[in-house]
Amino acid sequence: QVQLVESGGGLVQPGGSLRLSCAVSGFTLNYWTIGWFRQVPGKEREGVSCSSRGGRTTYADSVKGRFTISRDNAKKTVYLQMNSLKFEDTAVYYCARGPYGSGCPLSPKRVDYWGQGTQVTVSS
Repeated sequence: QVQLVESGGGLVQPGGSLRLSCAVSGFTLNYWTIGWFRQVPGKEREGVSCSSRGGRTTYADSVKGRFTISRDNAKKTVYLQMNSLKFEDTAVYYCARGPYGSGCPLSPKRVDYWGQGTQVTVSS
């Protein structure tokens, strides 16, 4: 059974940092592309970052230089390190798996499994 479980969200002040984790099970992480997405009420889910099975990583322009995606295949976990957080980073963050053979960037329309999401709130 394929599962993706996010953790690490919370409340942080502007300029602060958080690290999100996406623990996967039911498949071998090495062979799959994983993306991070976020969504705020009333808006479409948007891609934040992506890590492909081939080692390629991509970032949305809005987070370049502030966010870093990484993976530990042995621990079956993908991370999103978020630094210099801004008010506009407030959202529910989701990790997701792309279909077999997919690369980065990953469109939300191509995702085959989603995690349940974790709330990130940037507030003073």
